[in-house]
Amino acid sequence: AEIARVQPPAGRGVKLIPITAGEVVLAYNVPDIKAELRLPRDVYVDILLGNIYRWDDPRIAAANPDIELPAKLIQVVARRDSSGTTFALTNHLSSISVAWREGPGTGKSIDWPGSTMTASGNEGVAQRLKITLNSIGYVEYGFARRLGLSMAVLENRAGNFVAPGAVGGAAALDAATATIPDDLRLFLPDPPGEDAYPVVSLVWLLLNSSYPKTDKSSALRDAVDWILGPGQKVAEQMGYIPLPESLTGRSRQALNQIQ
Repeated sequence: AEIARVQPPAGRGVKLIPITAGEVVLAYNVPDIKAELRLPRDVYVDILLGNIYRWDDPRIAAANPDIELPAKLIQVVARRDSSGTTFALTNHLSSISVAWREGPGTGKSIDWPGSTMTASGNEGVAQRLKITLNSIGYVEYGFARRLGLSMAVLENRAGNFVAPGAVGGAAALDAATATIPDDLRLFLPDPPGEDAYPVVSLVWLLLNSSYPKTDKSSALRDAVDWILGPGQKVAEQMGYIPLPESLTGRSRQALNQIQ
C-alpha cells in the first residue's frame, strides 16, 4: 500500500533492491550455562509465549542433557519500538506455531506477554540482556556478536540444530533463491535446507525508480553496484550474510532499470 502511493503518476516510483541479509538470534545471559544451549522449535516458541518460564524446565533439559540448568525464572526481553527485526522473528514464529499465529501474530510491533521486559532498538535489547541475569531476547546477529552475547542454537525446519553465523545464513539463502519473486520481496519465514539457520531476513534499499538529475542517478547506481560486488566481501565482517550471485544478479537487473 505504501509503494502504491508513490508509484506513477502520483510519484517517481520505487525499487526495493536486496543488498544483504541478516539473522535474528535468541541471545541469553545465564551465567550458569557454560556450554552450547540448544532450543527446539516448540521450546523457543513457548519460552517467548511465557509457557516455559524456568531454565530447568524438562523440555529445555531434554534438549540439553549435558548442561546443568539453573532453577531460575526466565526473563524475556523484546523490542518496544516498531522494528523489522520483530517482523522477521514473529513472521518465523507464526509460520511454525499455530499458537503464536493465533496469539501475538506477525508484525513490526506486537503485544508481548505481560511479564516480558521491553527495550528500544537492537542496542537497547542487547544492553538489557547484558545487565539482566537469566534473560533471553532477540537481536540482530551482528549486535549480539559485537557485545559477546551467548546465542542459542536453534532447531531448523529439517530438524537440525544450527548456530547463527555466515554458514547457516548462506544455506538459508541458497535454499530460497529458486523462489525469488519479480519484485524481489522475498521473505524466508522458515527456510528449507539441512544447514539453514531458521530466522533470516533480506535487507533492502528503497530507491526511487527515476531521478531528475542524471549525475545523481549515475552516482547512485555506481554506489549500489559496489555494494552488490566488492561490498559483499565485508558483509560477514559486519555481522551480515553475503548474498548469493543468483540474488545479486537480480538486484543488479533492478538497479539498471533506475533512470
